Amino acid sequence: MLSSDISPDLINRILAGDREALAEMFTHYRPRLLRLVELRLHPKLRGRVDPEDVLQEAWLKAVDRMSYFLRDASHSTFIWFRLITTQTLIEMHRRHLGAEKRDAGRELSIHGGWDADSTASSLSFSLQGRLTSPSSAVRKDELAKQIEVVLQGMDEIDREVLALRHFEELTNREVAQVLSMSEQATSARYLRALGRLKKLLQLIPDMQGP
Repeated sequence: MLSSDISPDLINRILAGDREALAEMFTHYRPRLLRLVELRLHPKLRGRVDPEDVLQEAWLKAVDRMSYFLRDASHSTFIWFRLITTQTLIEMHRRHLGAEKRDAGRELSIHGGWDADSTASSLSFSLQGRLTSPSSAVRKDELAKQIEVVLQGMDEIDREVLALRHFEELTNREVAQVLSMSEQATSARYLRALGRLKKLLQLIPDMQGP
């Protein structure tokens, strides 16, 4: 089933090769795709890489793949754009980090999700931004390490579901599509992961909730 928030007319125009229709759909999803890039961008690239540049590259790739739209976006038009954007971001990581990220391609799983280390790093950076003002840089570093320990202690699938649902703000159905799981399973994992994360973060001073 194609995304319900997109009109059949727009989809038919894309299938007919209308690039303006594809641009209209990409613009519709841009805020969600930007949220993905801002979450997943490697900490070392923040300030060096403009998320909008990632989206521009993703757009060009989408145009190149337009002839495959019917086949590849048959279940969700948004997930199609998300996968292209994710692959673009992986390539940008490899390009800018070079030897540091020789295995950058492995960050992307077969289902279009991210590997455990990459997800943990993204969530840690995001959560560190929610720290209240620690009294010193040393204290902030200590808190950052505590956050890392909390995240590493979580089940990696729960952690990925949490990243997708709570931070990327995907729907439960979209998460199920990305991870090839049932909607019931993803919902249960999300509630469990969110509850556990909140409980663990309550033990860390100067930490606002997720």
